[in-house]
Amino acid sequence: MASSTTKSKPKAASKTKSTTKAKTAPKAVAKSRTASASKVEPAAVCHGVKVPDSPMMTPERANRINLARYEGQEIAGALEVVQPGDHVLELGAGLGIVGAVACKNGKPAKVMSFEANPNLIPHINALYKMNRLGKKIEVRNEVLISAPDAPQTMPFHIRNSYLGSSLIEAEHRHTTKVDVKVASYADVHRDFKPTVLLMDIEGGELDFLRHASLEGVRAIVIEFHPNAYGKEGMRECKSILARAGFTQVPHLCTRHIWTCTFDPNLQPPHPDGGWTESIEKADDVVIVPPVETGFVQRAGLLHADGSYLANGALWRNGRSLTTKPAMPEGDLPLRKGTWLWAGVLWMHFGHFLVESTSRLWALNQIKDKIDGILYIPKRPRNGDEVLDIHREFATLMGTEVPVICVDKPERVERLIVPGQGVGLGKMVSGTDSYRKAISKRFAKKVKADGPEKLYISRSKLPAGRGTLVGEAELEENLIRQGYTIYHPQKHDLTSQIATYKAAKQILAAEGSALHLLAMVASPKTQIGMVVRRPSGATQQLIRHVESFSGKAPEVITTLARSWKPAEDAKPRMWMGELDMPALEQELTAAGFIKSAKTKWKALSADDVKKRLGKNFVEVEAEPA
Repeated sequence: MASSTTKSKPKAASKTKSTTKAKTAPKAVAKSRTASASKVEPAAVCHGVKVPDSPMMTPERANRINLARYEGQEIAGALEVVQPGDHVLELGAGLGIVGAVACKNGKPAKVMSFEANPNLIPHINALYKMNRLGKKIEVRNEVLISAPDAPQTMPFHIRNSYLGSSLIEAEHRHTTKVDVKVASYADVHRDFKPTVLLMDIEGGELDFLRHASLEGVRAIVIEFHPNAYGKEGMRECKSILARAGFTQVPHLCTRHIWTCTFDPNLQPPHPDGGWTESIEKADDVVIVPPVETGFVQRAGLLHADGSYLANGALWRNGRSLTTKPAMPEGDLPLRKGTWLWAGVLWMHFGHFLVESTSRLWALNQIKDKIDGILYIPKRPRNGDEVLDIHREFATLMGTEVPVICVDKPERVERLIVPGQGVGLGKMVSGTDSYRKAISKRFAKKVKADGPEKLYISRSKLPAGRGTLVGEAELEENLIRQGYTIYHPQKHDLTSQIATYKAAKQILAAEGSALHLLAMVASPKTQIGMVVRRPSGATQQLIRHVESFSGKAPEVITTLARSWKPAEDAKPRMWMGELDMPALEQELTAAGFIKSAKTKWKALSADDVKKRLGKNFVEVEAEPA
């Protein structure tokens, strides 16, 4: 019928044809405009992504973008972890560069970006359009909130410079407040199913992580903002990530920016169980000692096919200090027999006790006859050195097998690999298996022998180890109260243990000796720790003593001032100046000493400065 109608009305058909031509003309114009737009020169280029000009594009910023230094760490992290097929969720798109680089280079299936600043949205979309990424990436002008019962909108504070605009209102800075629509992370997580998170939200990350489910997410690139929530807030962010099973990619992490990945085989140890209480047995294992000194080292255990034996790694504070090493080249010597893997061997007394003994709990469970205990050195310069205390500890655990430190790559015929049973951080309390092994086996044949009142001193330690200013006066006062002054570094482990077992009251200057005391102390023993520095190590010692002895120590904090070397030095090098009158009062109140007519005298300020010399400066107290 349409055909017939067309034939009977040729003029109308001609008109229709003419109209059709008129309608197609704008398409040609649009195509011409698109072609013209594509010829617009970008202001900068980063990893193949063209960045259009905008009011934010200063010459300095353009240069940094061209050199791949603008958001360089975040971009490096994204390029490392984003893979084809990923669903990338970006919180805080900024100029859109990080998400676009990830989209163009990583080839994910989809990128969903959120940016709260409405002024940036047109420029982000212009960038996507210039790079023809519109089908794979989108930006939403919304605030993504993980907390339940979030409001429909939230105030967002825009600075004159887009940098630092945030949900958190900055003090002493002019900002413009706008209300931005809120989106539910729970909904996005359910529907979008992100596998990678890119997060730079100017301080909002702490509250986001507190409530967000990270199920299904295998990688996160995140910038922390301690200026918004303090050091404690940053620690909480990192702790949340560690608890969720994310571990750092060492070469892509700094204090403020992390790239971290989830790997079920690389979970941090937990004192409540998991791989920490497992015992793995493997044949033909390659032991790779470290070749470079560093906090994090590529060293550990490999299977014959080069795959990583992750349970052999040393962890501290949720961070793996040994990471997968490269497979050594060439033929390796074979160590025949069955051996027990003990991990990293520390020369430092405290680290040895808390980290190098962490796998010896397996001696309480394995039925296999072992030919010896194997370590690798923490510091390559120490080579195959094994100290007497290392061997003595193994003997006190009830074994006479040799203790060997492997300083060159080798193969082991059969290796028993227990989980890490104790360590620094949350692991300082130890697993149930580790505590039971210490209770059942360690130093069981050592009999108590020593005074009932003991002061564990640091006054005879070498310079630079961190001591108490006024410790000599403290010791004189304690001697008058019937205490014996004890210098543990002058005695072997067996003698130390015998002395600790005999004492009914023990005062100790905060330090590594308390780690050994924790392993053998009776809950009936009254223990007091005299704090010598403001440090997180204090809490570690408290938890260790309480977890192993069953009773927390009395914490005596009576520092008048803290002093540190004039050059930069870690807190362990600091010296605490004792407030002697306050110390006497606390020790009396706690029942460690009796009240005396002669009161303890305060230290003279001039005398303190004379003792310390010009190489120490006072530590300024942090504002409340």
